[in-house]
Amino acid sequence: MGRVSGYDCPRAKPARVTRVSAMALSESDRRLVELIAGGNHGVLTTIKTDGRPQLSNISYHYYPGPDGEFGTIKVSITADRAKYRNLLRDPRASLHVSSADFWAYTVAEATAELSAVAAEKADDTVDELVELFTDVQGEHPDWDDYRRAMVADKRVVLRLPVSRVYGVPGR
Repeated sequence: MGRVSGYDCPRAKPARVTRVSAMALSESDRRLVELIAGGNHGVLTTIKTDGRPQLSNISYHYYPGPDGEFGTIKVSITADRAKYRNLLRDPRASLHVSSADFWAYTVAEATAELSAVAAEKADDTVDELVELFTDVQGEHPDWDDYRRAMVADKRVVLRLPVSRVYGVPGR
């Protein structure tokens, strides 16, 4: 048992999760995935060193998986923020997405994957960030300036391959 903020607790280990084909999903689960796919704002949860959740409002884009599998959520983050450090230490993450009326919601669970930190305007990370920006917000007025900013900000692509969803799918 470990000791966290004065409490005895077992060390958490990432759960083994099998990806499930969307064809095997219940109607409710399919509707939960649709809530994620239909939005681009949510709350990302990572795990702090003391075991408590660290939450961040984020913009994201959902990329459907092949052959009806769960897809991947992508987020642009910086390498100097708590969520990045938390994910390097413990890659378990959840994304909470609510409906416009707030009563329907989905939580997507994933084991995070992090790209390399953007180092050059034409590297693979910056190319992926350009794709992500376009998918979330459309065209940028100055892509050269955007690429320069991604390197200066030490941007990273956070990939969340969805392994499980739960919530209230709405009507």
